Amino acid sequence: MAVAGKTIGIVGALATFPRRLIAREVERQGGHLRRGVTRQTAYVVFGRGLLTKATDAEIEVRFEREAGCGRRLLSENGFLRLLGLATAPETSALPRQSLIDQAKIAPRLFDLLSLFDAFEHDSEPYSFRDVILARKYAGLIASGAGWGAIARSVHRSAHLASLTALSLHHEGSRTIYARRAEGLSELDGQLLLDLGAIEEAELEELFARAEEAEEEGDYDEAAAIYQRYLAIDRTDSVAAFNRANCLRAAGLDLDAAHDYARALKLDPSFAEAWFNLAGLMSERGRIDTARGHLRKAIDIDIDYADAVFNLAKLEFDTGNLREARHWWKRYLELDKESEWARTAERGVQFVNLQLLPTAPRA
Repeated sequence: MAVAGKTIGIVGALATFPRRLIAREVERQGGHLRRGVTRQTAYVVFGRGLLTKATDAEIEVRFEREAGCGRRLLSENGFLRLLGLATAPETSALPRQSLIDQAKIAPRLFDLLSLFDAFEHDSEPYSFRDVILARKYAGLIASGAGWGAIARSVHRSAHLASLTALSLHHEGSRTIYARRAEGLSELDGQLLLDLGAIEEAELEELFARAEEAEEEGDYDEAAAIYQRYLAIDRTDSVAAFNRANCLRAAGLDLDAAHDYARALKLDPSFAEAWFNLAGLMSERGRIDTARGHLRKAIDIDIDYADAVFNLAKLEFDTGNLREARHWWKRYLELDKESEWARTAERGVQFVNLQLLPTAPRA
């Protein structure tokens, strides 16, 4: 199965299925579904609920960040197709570049619209109807509409394909209109957004509020909101991890350690939680425990450069020079340019000098 052994992160609320049902299916297929993104995340799903919570600029920043990390970005429909829960409505052999060339639409805007299922297909091959839609969207953008206005409007149509027969117009607002014989009207149909139970909508709202408080440095408030969230969903390792970070920033180390442990109990492969807990243990003088946690983080993610560097420093500080040299050399395989790399180079040189055999006296 495509998701077996993979971690999937969701950004924004899903509109097509309740998250719980999707999570159950992902787990059945051997994958792991998480809110937010961690180092282990292989796929990032952009839920359409993000369109109601974030500005176009904020979404674009998130899009660029996740794409730059080499993760595969999925729309909701693309996610469902990956799981085998949906199929594309029409088979076509039209490549992405050919569609872009024919529609004369900017590639970046095309990718953002695709990410929110503004086309029949979320990836190539595309259909002829996708070309028609792309041309219409390109015309709207040329008239001043933002890609976000288009993405927020198209799902008000009961059938996306029906938009190919409509004359679409942008009237200076966040809404796209259709020109019919009787004049301008909103697109037919109702919003597809259906979060399922009220509890699910509450979870999305709580998580977003907690993240906002955390970003603003209000760690006490963020920790309190994450706690309310966890009282509803006790299985979310990312929320437990985020709460631990907030508690640590607020100086509540023991409480933070408890929540790091909770995150790891829920997800033993959570490398960042092992790393952050190691830092906390090191600060409290529990060196052996910190060493074990750093090694665990590296076992999970062999390219975790921060964990490698911190393990080298821990071994150096405790006098284990050969081990320190080993891990600094490993760090230099991962990073050759930063100031941390210069520190690692100096560390290796120092250890080499210390371990030189003493010359015999005459």
